[in-house]
Amino acid sequence: MAKTVFYSFHYERDVNRVQLVRNINALEGQPVLNAQSWEEVQRKGSAAIQTWINDNMAYKRAVIVLIGQQTSSRPWVIYEIQKAWADKKPLLGVRIHGLSSFGAADSPGANPFEKASVGSGIPVFDPTRTDWRGAIDTKATYANLAANLETWSSQGKVRW
Repeated sequence: MAKTVFYSFHYERDVNRVQLVRNINALEGQPVLNAQSWEEVQRKGSAAIQTWINDNMAYKRAVIVLIGQQTSSRPWVIYEIQKAWADKKPLLGVRIHGLSSFGAADSPGANPFEKASVGSGIPVFDPTRTDWRGAIDTKATYANLAANLETWSSQGKVRW
């Protein structure tokens, strides 16, 4: 069976890219809520969001932060990183800005682990590939991610 992971990401901006990651089927992640379900959790307030995160992260073997352009600015992503660190779960990042969302790649974002203050050395993998002009090749990026995601998932850093 695939390794179970919790995916941390910026929902509004990156949910389409996250669905591509999930479609690789290399790992088993928590269900990605549709927009209506996510809004329902949000309407219930911070305590409900925190409970949803805690419940969905509880039995996962690792936490993978899917890093897009604005991921490091999201308070719940920072919470998820800090919780994973406190729970001593393997933690790593994978850059997803090079995946296609509605036909376009995005710009890379800042490292969210620096903002979360969880120490240094947490690995961040970047599957982004470019074409001969230097433009992001979203298909080659996806293929590179598909070929490496399972291997990368076993290289997370754990707090001792």
